[in-house]
Amino acid sequence: MNFPFYTEAPPKSPRKEPVELPSSHKKTQTRPEAYLPDAGLVKAVNVALLLGQPLLLTGEPGTGKTQLAHSLAYQLGLGELLKFETKSTSIARDLFYIYDALGRFHDAQAAQLGEKGTPKQSVDYLTYNALGEAIIRTNPLETVQNYLPDSFEHTEPRRSVVLIDEIDKAPRDFPNDILNEIENLYFRIPELGNVKIEATEQMSPILVLTSNSEKSLPEAFLRRCIYYNIPFPDKTRLTQIIEARLGTFSSSDFLNQALEVFLRLREGRLRKKPSTAELLNWLMVLREMYPESENPIAAHPESVSDTLSSLVKMAEDQETAQRILN
Repeated sequence: MNFPFYTEAPPKSPRKEPVELPSSHKKTQTRPEAYLPDAGLVKAVNVALLLGQPLLLTGEPGTGKTQLAHSLAYQLGLGELLKFETKSTSIARDLFYIYDALGRFHDAQAAQLGEKGTPKQSVDYLTYNALGEAIIRTNPLETVQNYLPDSFEHTEPRRSVVLIDEIDKAPRDFPNDILNEIENLYFRIPELGNVKIEATEQMSPILVLTSNSEKSLPEAFLRRCIYYNIPFPDKTRLTQIIEARLGTFSSSDFLNQALEVFLRLREGRLRKKPSTAELLNWLMVLREMYPESENPIAAHPESVSDTLSSLVKMAEDQETAQRILN
């Protein structure tokens, strides 16, 4: 691997072969078997499982809220989790399914014009989203087969972990609009005669919700959840997380110096403090850029400022960070 990949002076003629780039490190940081929950989080998870209530997690971005759901599915042997990514335009129905009304309209128009094609049923315009799919999958096939499009594969009842990520991004009414459905685990489909589909008690989905702030959520919603705020890890905990995700470092001095830089930035007057995920990225960058050095920070003093872009993400913070480190 030839580093740097990109230079100030472009080559005078096009390369005959593309530059070899490193493989993505994304999976290194997200392996569920390497997730380290703190003791308080473990207790909150078990309370939620005992009561069968949703688990609401808050905490700084990058503290592992989303990864907890992956870890939970992994530890319980429930396969891949079902994820709903909340958007500013999300409505309650989106959590369960979407209906292609426009596609149905076009097909109806085509049929009126005499165009040939395989007729579709109303159910074929349905696509189930995370919680809708999870509720469907708790049921025996014979109970729900009339509500499944041909593309939906379902053989036997099973339990799922459902992640509703960043619920605070949704419009104000979104949490209130799903109160009963979240509590009782059911939904209706008006496009199929307002049929009601419920989860079975034996296979009820496990719900994990994340938010960057519990203040934006209504009290009625909070009452229906088990709540835990994931604290930002201290230096000892950060070391454990780093070693779980990236393995041990040959030089403890390097890790100590890197953590000192990271914690100084977090304690400084930055508008956006660097997260644990960004710390992991930064350490990977330093190891890849200086593979011959046990301690890149000591061997290459410029390495910190050269890689600051992986820790500091706002223009005004770049100048502040330089002052903090100098």
